[in-house]
Amino acid sequence: VQLQASGGGLVQPGGSLTLSCAASGLTLAYHAVAWFRQAPGKKREGVSSISAISTSTRYADSVKGRFTISRDNIKGTVHLQMNSLEPEDTAVYYCAAGKMYSLGSADYDYWGQGTQVTVSS
Repeated sequence: VQLQASGGGLVQPGGSLTLSCAASGLTLAYHAVAWFRQAPGKKREGVSSISAISTSTRYADSVKGRFTISRDNIKGTVHLQMNSLEPEDTAVYYCAAGKMYSLGSADYDYWGQGTQVTVSS
């Protein structure tokens, strides 16, 4: 099983990026998927998650109203649309798949390699 996160990059404050998560060896449509991030010197934190069936979603308070998680079950991908980006959003972003759509890393069994997001002028 491999998860691959993509779409990171350098963006100015106030800008937008869309991250994508794809999987091989696993059908993302049948799993809860979450995005986590880890900035240098900080603990990994859950950013957003989406359930497998009902597509219910969760967001960390720090990103509510700015980030939107969605899934495309035909393409087998999950996306994180990030708007109004702030320098504090700078981190490596990881996607993960599991059974429960929590924001806790312990609920996820499969992890991608991460994609760097840098918000800077």
